Amino acid sequence: MNPLGTGVLGDIARLKNARTLRESSWDRSGRNSDSWTVPPGEKRVLADISGPGCVTHIWMTQNCRRLFGTGKQDFDPDYFRKVLLRMYWDGEKRPSVLAPLGDFFCQGHSIVSNFCSLPFSASTNRPGTFGGTVALNCYLPMPFRKGCRIEVENQNDLPYVQYFYVDYELYDEPLSDDVAYLHAQWRRENPTDGWGHDVQVNTAEADVPNLDGAGNYVICDAKGRGHYIGCNLSVTNLQGTWWGEGDDMIWVDGREWPPDLHGTGSEDFLNQAYGMQPNAYLFNGSSLYEHDKPPYQVSYVFYLTNPVHFRKSVLVTMEHGHGNHLANEWSSTAYWYQLEPHKPFGILPVAKRLPIRTDLGVLPVTPAGIPKTKMTAEMKRNKKRAGAKAAGRKRDQVAGSKRTASGQKALGRKMKPADEKRRAGTKR
Repeated sequence: MNPLGTGVLGDIARLKNARTLRESSWDRSGRNSDSWTVPPGEKRVLADISGPGCVTHIWMTQNCRRLFGTGKQDFDPDYFRKVLLRMYWDGEKRPSVLAPLGDFFCQGHSIVSNFCSLPFSASTNRPGTFGGTVALNCYLPMPFRKGCRIEVENQNDLPYVQYFYVDYELYDEPLSDDVAYLHAQWRRENPTDGWGHDVQVNTAEADVPNLDGAGNYVICDAKGRGHYIGCNLSVTNLQGTWWGEGDDMIWVDGREWPPDLHGTGSEDFLNQAYGMQPNAYLFNGSSLYEHDKPPYQVSYVFYLTNPVHFRKSVLVTMEHGHGNHLANEWSSTAYWYQLEPHKPFGILPVAKRLPIRTDLGVLPVTPAGIPKTKMTAEMKRNKKRAGAKAAGRKRDQVAGSKRTASGQKALGRKMKPADEKRRAGTKR
């Protein structure tokens, strides 16, 4: 019997027939220029490795500066969305990992932050800055049988500077058939199709049924065999109140109502409660907290002990506001492992990936300017019915207040003589 555990550190004491190696940006001349410059519109291969093996850790830090005639430098605030990260396994033609550089490492909106989770961490001396310098780490294992290629593409009109480590192992024996490949995909809706953005959450007007998941924000849509391990979610809160309250709905191996996993609210999906809090834990938390950097939120949740297993497909979705009534800006990066081949996916062009920057002269979308989804007849009836109930409750409250006030006046008139007698008695 093997006495060692199988938890997160279960294999740390077990010996392997493996070689530990690294690809990095170190200066081959022996000097200290240990970075690569990636020109505009070009790609750079960070690692091209023959297997079998596994990438065990990636560290990256980078900058992208605008140069002025006086020699003054400034950061390009959007470059974390303009640089793409791609990963290919075993010679595949379509990447299994495709995301903006910042979002892959849970740095949404191109805003850098300090946080630590089990699979990702980030460290910066400029927290809350668009396009700031930051150290990025990923510890998710990335196995491959024949080889892997990791590359970046600079879709900016400026060069940017990249430092990096890609730590990996090579094995003497082939990987077993049950070892799956890491996948990651970035998605965005700007804004989400809300039918009642002016309606606040947790009100009667927003309390409409959603019994099919139509219109939910899609986080992951994968086909094949594997397991989903979580995501990060970035929200620009254009309304200014609570952006959440939407239920997560996850379908496994086919879409029939109800979903296999049905949640109870956005903060619950992220393993928080009663809104989000300023914390960053091993499996869940926020790498950027909205109250520290309004109106931006970046949260994450990882199912490392309870992955969602699928044999044919997985569809991970969440309501944007209850019944999908809110029209905020959402983007996400989903992470999962699966056997190849995978369902191909692309990414939005760079112009549609740029963040909304409210502190640099870019105003958030106003409710009047947000496109509205056409409501179904049932949604209209439910909204009208909810409005009528709310109006009825308000009338009852007003009437109750009037009755209470009238009763208090009558009681005051009735008690006044007795009060005068008591005051007179006190004087005597």
